[in-house]
Amino acid sequence: MMATQITGNSEWQPVQFDSTCEDDRAAVDALRAAIPTIRVHDTIAEQLRELMAARDPAIARAPVECEARIRAHLAGNPPEEYGNWIWYPWAGDLVHMLPENEFREVRTDRNRYLITGAEQHRLAGMRIGVVGLSVGKAAALTFAQEGIGGSFKLADYDRLGLSNLNRLYARIADLGVEKSVIAARHLVEMDPYLRIELCRTGIHSDEVDEFLLGGGRLDLVIEECDDLHVKVLLRERARQHGIPVLMQTSDRGLLDIERFDLDPDRPILHGLLGDTRAADLQCLSAPDKIPYVLAILNDPSPRAAASLPEVGHTIGSWPQLASGVTLGGAVLADTARRILLGERVGSGRYYVDAAHLVADQHRMYREPCSSAVAFNTGEHPDDILVLPPEPAGDGRVTESAIRWMAALGTLAPSAHNAQPWRLVWRRDAETLECHHDPARELPSLDYDHTATWVAFGALLENIELAATHLGLRAEPSCWPLPADQDHVCTIGFRTGAAAPSESKALRRWNLYPYITTRATNRRRGSHRRLDEDVASVLSTVCAEAGGRLQLLHAPAELAEIGALIGAGDRLCLLNRDMHADLIHGYRWTPAEARAHPYGIDLATAELTPGEYAALQVLSRWPVAEHLAEIGGGRALEDLSREAITGAAAVGLLTVPGTARESYLHGGRVMQRLWLTATAEGIALHPMTALPYLFARLERGAGVGLSEPERDRLGELRARYSALFDTDDDVAEVLLFRLAYADQPSARSVRLPLDQVLTFT
Repeated sequence: MMATQITGNSEWQPVQFDSTCEDDRAAVDALRAAIPTIRVHDTIAEQLRELMAARDPAIARAPVECEARIRAHLAGNPPEEYGNWIWYPWAGDLVHMLPENEFREVRTDRNRYLITGAEQHRLAGMRIGVVGLSVGKAAALTFAQEGIGGSFKLADYDRLGLSNLNRLYARIADLGVEKSVIAARHLVEMDPYLRIELCRTGIHSDEVDEFLLGGGRLDLVIEECDDLHVKVLLRERARQHGIPVLMQTSDRGLLDIERFDLDPDRPILHGLLGDTRAADLQCLSAPDKIPYVLAILNDPSPRAAASLPEVGHTIGSWPQLASGVTLGGAVLADTARRILLGERVGSGRYYVDAAHLVADQHRMYREPCSSAVAFNTGEHPDDILVLPPEPAGDGRVTESAIRWMAALGTLAPSAHNAQPWRLVWRRDAETLECHHDPARELPSLDYDHTATWVAFGALLENIELAATHLGLRAEPSCWPLPADQDHVCTIGFRTGAAAPSESKALRRWNLYPYITTRATNRRRGSHRRLDEDVASVLSTVCAEAGGRLQLLHAPAELAEIGALIGAGDRLCLLNRDMHADLIHGYRWTPAEARAHPYGIDLATAELTPGEYAALQVLSRWPVAEHLAEIGGGRALEDLSREAITGAAAVGLLTVPGTARESYLHGGRVMQRLWLTATAEGIALHPMTALPYLFARLERGAGVGLSEPERDRLGELRARYSALFDTDDDVAEVLLFRLAYADQPSARSVRLPLDQVLTFT
């Protein structure tokens, strides 16, 4: 290279040297030798670490693995031969930087996911024009910081004066330097890969089209000039070419939007100047400009309005404050980003008036507020169950006996604690009818009501156990009216309990005492493997009741099923309908749990404060929707994975058939299994989303699911089937975790019996 090429002779353009090129490396060495005062900044090693962390945040906690990935990324080359050296002649700085794409990837990493990767890439291709570099410079710098625009055209004829420093960020050493040059320097010092063109003498009438179209049509114009003629002419030509124009005045935070890209017939400046054309505004004196300025401003602040006639008399120019200019740059950048990304931002005038917004009438928290909602929302387990008095076990069918059996029946588990039942005692027929209550169903989570029938099976099992305890035999008739799906069963009672099972493993009639102690226990497990004799008892209980229990014990199996369950939970929370059903059922406070004694009292979820706070954020659908759009939310899978980490085993209960009768029977088997686990001192935590999602996918053709969701479920199903034997003609009743764990910190709430049971 020639000496001038090496040292650089531009006032604002940096010189780039390719570190992978031997000649450029030699040029850098020559530059350093030629300029003894050069300041060298080489942080390429740290930039590479940031690049690795941007692609995988977890790598920041694994320095050895991070360095290994850097070596692989460099493909055997030393760091000093990677990236580019950037020479800033005016500053005397030589900086070693990542290549352009990787530089942008790291520099905008903290924008994610306020701006998605695809959006950031789109914005980087935009061409931005800025006319007037006071507010305009603040906007251009904010644009560049945010990654809005890869090419800039900057126009301003003026040089920096001392009085400009009240609002325009610059060094005192820059006094006398052209404002366009100062702006360009600041932009490339922030991003050396920006493409910048300067109009150092401003824009003249015959140059407007070249400014708008030269080198490629501009995508957006920021107009902040003082010349009324240019202000209007620029809009006339932008309208002709379909280019949107934004303007911001620091007074009252006025933001002007003219979407000539959408409305090419829109009057200039919203018609505020009437039929005035640019040619009418040439060569006006300062007093003659005042009516037009007032028309454009329309409603200036009292101080700004009072200042206008003073221009040229007691003040030299229109007053502006740094706070207003800085705010204007931010408002312009935010609006421009949304326009360039295709959001619906209409033409018009808006005010971001800090003096109006930060005013007493808009003040929140005038008085200190109460503390945030307490994290622990639960009640003591002893306070949660309110049962009627136990009747005498004399084999008589009395109303007190019915109340007692119904109360124990409704302690059965149900999906999302929906308690989807309504019980009616018919005095004349002496039968207890069990009806499905559609008001508490979960349509998106419960495909074809299969989980509902499982809940009724558990209810029926509890009632039979309670009846036996009272010396009665329960005789259920399921779906006595085939056309009435909601009439699930009718139970008759007669004196004389059923004979106890001869199976030592089943112990069915010994399970009654555990009805009131059975609970979902989501506490973390102790990592102790399930005892073989307990596994054998649980398997035999299921088999003798007509079900099949499959258990996973091996660490690799548990890790895989944890990943699958987590993926299913994530899918549910990022699906609009399932999100609505899930969040609707959460009870965040003790007051909510008492007022709506069904659904999930979050005290039973055993969440950490951080997990609880994250769930509160995720409870807003727009948050979940955005996570789905960006392919995010992987952290949602962690909760299930961590729950499985300490598990003694993970089980899948199945029964033959897929009809409603199969699921009803499966609920009875499930309850026997759960009560037996309770008797054995084993915590059971249902994790049922996946089986019911698979049922929707396979038997319901994926109704309610998007194509990507169906594809994802298909992938999960294949991995799931490698862990469990699954057949088409089998009902997957319950997927659950078993663990050795402390007692749950809270129990699920139940509807008062009088809201469930009626006598007729």
